[in-house]
Amino acid sequence: MKIDDTGWLQAVEVIESPNCDARPDNSNIKLIVIHGISLPPMEFGGGYIQQFFCNQLDADAHEYFPSICEMRVSAHCLIERNGKLVQFVSFLERAWHAGESRWRGESNCNDFSVGIELEGADDLDYTDAQYGQLNGLIASLLAQYPGITADAVCGHSDIAAGRKTDPGPAFAWQRLNHQPTKAPPNDH
Repeated sequence: MKIDDTGWLQAVEVIESPNCDARPDNSNIKLIVIHGISLPPMEFGGGYIQQFFCNQLDADAHEYFPSICEMRVSAHCLIERNGKLVQFVSFLERAWHAGESRWRGESNCNDFSVGIELEGADDLDYTDAQYGQLNGLIASLLAQYPGITADAVCGHSDIAAGRKTDPGPAFAWQRLNHQPTKAPPNDH
């Protein structure tokens, strides 16, 4: 999976979200935040997440939607249940995914993180296809952005404790292969 110089993945579906802005000048990308989302809750497919991230969610389409349709949020990427990867925001821009957040003493995690949404729910197993796609995406991000270290992958619940619970207890952290590739010993 290749990321170009403008922060976009090659050969994936792009749906540009207006819910983003420039990262602060002094911020380096150094964190990956994994989220879980389903719209309506516990329902999958239907394109509602994509509509939500693009401010096009119809409040009348479901009884839950009036409570969220005015929110302005996005993530850099979404991985659907079938493993399909969609990008909404360039990695060089700030997506609005973390909200009030703190990581290793720094607040406002949107400033320096990449947000990846997995279509799912806290207590429902994520799919093999999602883990496969997520591992590929993390490997690409580690290769492209050297500020992200292998231990800088966390859940939304880790940076917004008490406020958020995703990706939830069903997320199998042990299925991640997020170790950076080491250069051969003689390669300087």
